[in-house]
Amino acid sequence: MVEEDSALVFKRVSFRYRAQAEPTLIDINLRVDRGEKILILGPSGSGKSTLLHCINGIIPHAFKGERTGEILLLGRDIGDYGIFDISKMAGTVLQDTDSQFVGLSAAEDIAFAMENDSVPAEEMRRRVTETAALVSMGTHLGKSPQDLSGGQKQRISMAGVLVDNVELLLFDEPLANLDPAAGKDAIELIDELHKKTGKTVLIVEHRLEDVLHCPVDRIVVMDKGRIIADKKPAELLASGLLKKTGIREPLYLSALAYSGITIDSGMSPEHPNTLKLDYRPFAEWDRQLAAEQNAGTPGAAEPGAGNIRSGLEIQNLHFRYAGQDGEALKGISFSVAPGECVGLVGRNGSGKSTLAKCVCGFVRPDSGEIYFNGSDLAALSIMERAEQIGYVMQNPNQMICFPAVYDEIAFGLRNRGVPETEIKARVYEALEVCGLFPFRNWPVNALSYGQKKRLTVASILVLRPSFMILDEPTAGQDYRHYTEFMEFLFGLNRDLKISLLLITHDMHLMLEYTGRAVVLSEGICVADREPFEVLTDDGIIEQASLKRTSLYALALNAGLPDPRGFVGRFIAYDRKKRESHGKGNNAEKDGT
Repeated sequence: MVEEDSALVFKRVSFRYRAQAEPTLIDINLRVDRGEKILILGPSGSGKSTLLHCINGIIPHAFKGERTGEILLLGRDIGDYGIFDISKMAGTVLQDTDSQFVGLSAAEDIAFAMENDSVPAEEMRRRVTETAALVSMGTHLGKSPQDLSGGQKQRISMAGVLVDNVELLLFDEPLANLDPAAGKDAIELIDELHKKTGKTVLIVEHRLEDVLHCPVDRIVVMDKGRIIADKKPAELLASGLLKKTGIREPLYLSALAYSGITIDSGMSPEHPNTLKLDYRPFAEWDRQLAAEQNAGTPGAAEPGAGNIRSGLEIQNLHFRYAGQDGEALKGISFSVAPGECVGLVGRNGSGKSTLAKCVCGFVRPDSGEIYFNGSDLAALSIMERAEQIGYVMQNPNQMICFPAVYDEIAFGLRNRGVPETEIKARVYEALEVCGLFPFRNWPVNALSYGQKKRLTVASILVLRPSFMILDEPTAGQDYRHYTEFMEFLFGLNRDLKISLLLITHDMHLMLEYTGRAVVLSEGICVADREPFEVLTDDGIIEQASLKRTSLYALALNAGLPDPRGFVGRFIAYDRKKRESHGKGNNAEKDGT
């Protein structure tokens, strides 16, 4: 196929933002044929978003800088087009769908582009109806976008770009703010649209395993501004490049590697259900794990047992938002003992964030009690609660107050009258922990979404609370920053006995770092069990819009006698490996 027939061609493209000394993209060569579906993968700062901005016209029309090389969009030099022309050929679904809405209803939002083009009302209604049906949102057209779930918002955003019949569909981290089931639905919807429409699809995403739920033609891996791989999924998974680049490999492949099995592309490793291999070494490894576990000490006491009163205790909590018919919380009860790390999971709108707001005093429950270290929190103000309980909100923009990174982190300490010399030391410590030290003198607006998330976490960590609630702490972060930050939190939890309540849609996080999972659905607590038990129970998974772990699928396909138990054994084994690796790294740093 000649270049003029391709959807997109990059020829030795480099780009440097006006405010930066070094280029963000370096010598990019990439060709995307019409109708291809490609995943663009890489750690934060690798240039993925900049690449996307070069395609959709944000660069150079909004973000200025110096570009060299040539970009062909549908056969013509992209410099020949204005940003309006580009929007008719390449539509972008943003990571933060709320920032993309302009209409008062879902129908108005889909129709926005046609209104700008003065499309006749009758044709506009027809196209809105047809496009909404394509994304299964025909019955929600009259609703306000803000009344939709995260997955529904994304579908409306998709419809808003599809209605213009664009050739390229660009998805910027489409899974970042979705619960596991909604994320699975989003990947299936993108795949369905790709098959039905024949559009060219580019997906920028950190979550490789979740994207590979449906097939992609190629995976382009970026690192430090360069394309370092452009391979078929099976070839990439067998290459060993993921670990070298700091990208999380699928958990089922980690389990096979631990068992001594070397993956090659001929095994079809894209999904646990496509694997073609001899499972006998894997089954033997599981038997060894089971024998070691049976020879070990008895497990811990049942979660939530007894009256802890020295940690967080929630009893029969009810809450209803003003103007809403149903309750957001319907008699929630559970506890978090000192030193525990507990996951709070469930679909969007299940009551997780509302529960956290009740604990922190942002809203008052209608009935029920919340105790912390034996004290009834009802008698304490928001500020008094904040002395003991730190809360990191899901949306970083709702927490940030200052234009400068350093001042944002220092604010809480300054508000408490801490001396500036101590403030500087503690702020620098928090910056290092959260991977933000190089940006200490930056304006907040220059940070990416993931970096803003880490900034808000740093602003709470610097206060050293004894209990922390983190709402989606790792959303928008690459695997390296995710791992560094979670290992730090896990260290605080393990070594200093700081209690953690992690509100998350990330099932990997829940499996790897929490000892218990409290599962909410429609304002009701439907489970309080070990994470591996939750993610191997199809009833709970369906009720709470979670996603079965690929480890369980692997164990079933391998015919293991105890597939649910294997998931728990793997998590315990992997945790020991990570702890051992962390101690080794610390010893190396100390010169011991």
